[in-house]
Amino acid sequence: MQPLRFGILGNAKIARTQVIPALHQSPYCSPVAIASRNLDSAQKAADELAIDRAFGSYDALLADPQIDAVYIPLPNHLHLPYCLKALEAGKHVLCEKPIGLDAKQVSQLIAAQKDTGMVLQEAFMVRVHPQWIRVRELIQAGRIGEVRSVNVTFSYSNTDPQNVRNQADIGGGALLDVGCYGSYISRFVFDDEPTRVVALMEQDPEFGTDRLSSALMEFPAGHAYFSCSTQLVPTQKASIQGTTGRIDVDIPFNPYVEQPARLWLDDGSRLGNQSAEKILLDPVNQYRVQADQFALAVSHTRKPAVSLTDSLANARVLDAVRRSVETSSWQTV
Repeated sequence: MQPLRFGILGNAKIARTQVIPALHQSPYCSPVAIASRNLDSAQKAADELAIDRAFGSYDALLADPQIDAVYIPLPNHLHLPYCLKALEAGKHVLCEKPIGLDAKQVSQLIAAQKDTGMVLQEAFMVRVHPQWIRVRELIQAGRIGEVRSVNVTFSYSNTDPQNVRNQADIGGGALLDVGCYGSYISRFVFDDEPTRVVALMEQDPEFGTDRLSSALMEFPAGHAYFSCSTQLVPTQKASIQGTTGRIDVDIPFNPYVEQPARLWLDDGSRLGNQSAEKILLDPVNQYRVQADQFALAVSHTRKPAVSLTDSLANARVLDAVRRSVETSSWQTV
């Protein structure tokens, strides 16, 4: 197959440091253009990232017939409008999470995707990482009995008022930025949807964003809890407890490309991880895997790794979390 010709909408850090290098590495993809609101900025990025063409507007890139697909790492509030524009322009779309600010927006995107027939996927790169595939295999093999509890923590520290994550009016805050991983992974592990949630949120008095959010989710088979923050020490943890064992994922969301991913499988016979089996997986770039699989989905060789139905279900959980905070009560999903 011919490499999928990608245009990049925006000069975000994740695009420069993760996704564009991964597109270059993929035999199925080729990043051929990048757009910014400023042509000089776009040209500088193109020169630094070995991209042939630069555009001074997002719309100009979308009008280029030599581009097959776009990657959208724009601020959260721009995901919906530019996904819609890209689909209407006949481009396949890989959009950073959250693909929509809420379930209503995701539903709009589902309708647009059906109308255009293009591939549209939310970029939950963790879905394709082999460590999470192995977690599901261990669960399905009965290695920890029946899953009853999932606990996830994802935090970092960022107090820059100019950073998009700290701007409430454009979809900033911990819940949409990293809390979405807590709900997504919990749903992935249980292979089911939560029935109701209850949550707490702490707002930053200056930014108006949620700087600390925590949620408890009730699933048919058990409970899941996640906590996320934009103003705590950087931490990533994921622990899955079953009736006969436990799986801990060392770095659940951003494992190092140059190091083996590491899981711990523990039967609990000795506390303090003394009875745990260490499982190492070969180093892999999850963004490269994501690029490969997206291109294969475009060629109809495989289904998108993250379906829009999956994205809609995750958005409904996050909506329920916010309703719970507003009402100080349990909310159905």
